[in-house]
Amino acid sequence: MCKHYPVTDVMLRFMMCFVLLPSLAIAAVVRSADEETGLVKWHFTAGDLEIELIQRLPDQTRGFFLARGFSSAVANEIATRCVFQTIVRNRSESPDGKPVTIDLGEWRIVHAGTRRPIRLKEDWMASWPEDRVSQASRLAFRWATLPTTQEFLPGDYNWGMTAYGLPPGAVFDLNLVWQQDDQTKAGWIRGIECPPDVDRLK
Repeated sequence: MCKHYPVTDVMLRFMMCFVLLPSLAIAAVVRSADEETGLVKWHFTAGDLEIELIQRLPDQTRGFFLARGFSSAVANEIATRCVFQTIVRNRSESPDGKPVTIDLGEWRIVHAGTRRPIRLKEDWMASWPEDRVSQASRLAFRWATLPTTQEFLPGDYNWGMTAYGLPPGAVFDLNLVWQQDDQTKAGWIRGIECPPDVDRLK
């Protein structure tokens, strides 16, 4: 005969945490380098989600923000915090496909044994005093960076910069989290290299 044991508070909390954990998706990650520039790209696919992270040299990012009214100090601050051009797609071709939702606030990096959030656009803008970055420059920054939260219907895509808050040359793992069909899913891109602070790679 089976015995029935009472469910303690500790056991219940453990069971709830287990249920809330995102499911680890079966993913493919391809690392490649541009033959002309030497810039490295990581291409992640899992189900309907497709993400590309493409290195941006700090000089590229400095020049971009200097041309949009940022001071050299602020432009350099952004440029040296591991910026990538980021493309997100829902690659489903079915009209009945499910939306994919991302929230960059749920993404985590692992670097030197420490797990932490990425640097969101809201964090950047909150760190700048009103008299340090103009409203026009803030608007340009908002449009140039990937939205923090976005829903992608089948065939939808978007792109923009993402920053990871690490120094040039740092290597980190990225834990991606997204939602689809009322499920939270997760995957990893490992060994991502922040672009070096050089004039050019080739």
